Amino acid sequence: MKPFNTYQNFYFVGIGGIGMSALARYFKAAGNTVLGYDKMQTKLTKSLQSENILIEFSDEISSNISRLLPEDTLVIYTPAIKKLGLLDYFEKHGFTIEKRARVLGKITQATNCIAVAGTHGKTTTSSLVAHLCAVAELPFSCFLGGIAENFRSNFYFNGDEISVVEADEYDRSFLTLSPDWAVITSTDADHLDIYGDRETIEKGFQDFANLIPNVRQLFIRKGIQISRNAKTYAVNETADFYSDNLREEGDRIYFDFHDENGNTHEFVWSIPGIHNVENATAAIALLSTLGVEISVLQHGIESFAGIKRRYTKRNFANGKIYIDDYAHHPTELDAVLSSIKTFYPEKKLLTVFQPHLFSRTKDFAEEFAKSLAVSDELILLDIYPARELQEDFPGISSSWLLEKTCLANKEVAALAEAIEKIKEKEFDILLTAGAGDIDTLYDELVEWLEKKE
Repeated sequence: MKPFNTYQNFYFVGIGGIGMSALARYFKAAGNTVLGYDKMQTKLTKSLQSENILIEFSDEISSNISRLLPEDTLVIYTPAIKKLGLLDYFEKHGFTIEKRARVLGKITQATNCIAVAGTHGKTTTSSLVAHLCAVAELPFSCFLGGIAENFRSNFYFNGDEISVVEADEYDRSFLTLSPDWAVITSTDADHLDIYGDRETIEKGFQDFANLIPNVRQLFIRKGIQISRNAKTYAVNETADFYSDNLREEGDRIYFDFHDENGNTHEFVWSIPGIHNVENATAAIALLSTLGVEISVLQHGIESFAGIKRRYTKRNFANGKIYIDDYAHHPTELDAVLSSIKTFYPEKKLLTVFQPHLFSRTKDFAEEFAKSLAVSDELILLDIYPARELQEDFPGISSSWLLEKTCLANKEVAALAEAIEKIKEKEFDILLTAGAGDIDTLYDELVEWLEKKE
């Protein structure tokens, strides 16, 4: 791959993806012309367009594409996009075409890279690491898998000495990175369409850990099996770094952080959930090891505003609570639901869940059913297919999953029916969860709940 400064134009095939859009913003911030394609318009593509990034939604060769020259245009694509006429055109005309992961990997080669990996928790942890870097005024840029509320973006630039990246295990993308420091939050089975089985996933994370130079540092959640020197972190159990004494006072969560030298420091923030305290513990451990003062980290933790769709909570005057979360794996659902039941044990919970991918629904059907049964009432939306075709998974549907869920009050609904179905229900807490297009319900639900006050 030629140096990036030899290109004037960067064309993104699948620009609306969360990882792709962060890269698009990086090259736009560097003064390049950025344009791209996606199959549909979303909030994210509209945001990119407002930043003067040209986006087209048709797989046709427009005048904007035909004027591009191979020698000054780099084409970047995501493996989540199926083969398109656009890619055929670029290949036929001699353009350099690279996967998103390889481009991000090249950026990490030129920086001191902090990489956060894990099947769960990596977006919150990487966003928190980036926020703490910003509070500490470190020269960094970040590429995140979610919209950080403090940055109001999945990309932030404050220098090019350090890069903070979310290390995505899908398609083994994280093996293209050059991490100097890293966190591994979890290695649970996921993406079995890529890896095949749990052992292969664990080997992938071992290969990622092996990328980190021995003179640097790896942080792993206690219990993860990685064969190399690493520092452990945990919540409510001892480790090299750990947090305990969690308590809730109003909308604030307090916890005590213990460093590897036996010192204890109190932290406070507003992000609910034991799993989120675990993510905070990892971020504090890493930044303190890099020499950031505890007082700076305490301020950073307290001012962290979270990530869109990661336990986004709204309280209403009539006492109702609405929580929206990206959870799309049983372990993530367990974390969200257990936090709700821990802090609000007497409140009636209505869960609206949109399964993501036929393959994931098939692979984890029993686990999904067990997780969802914790709810008091369930609306299960149709499966969001993303890159998959339903005919490749005969018999796998939301109705099939619903039958496996031991719950008296449950039903299946299409996304278009969801709002009216919700309005018919009695609940204290509403949870919407999933990684597809369930997020399109959020604004209308908030407006409706505000009117009910």
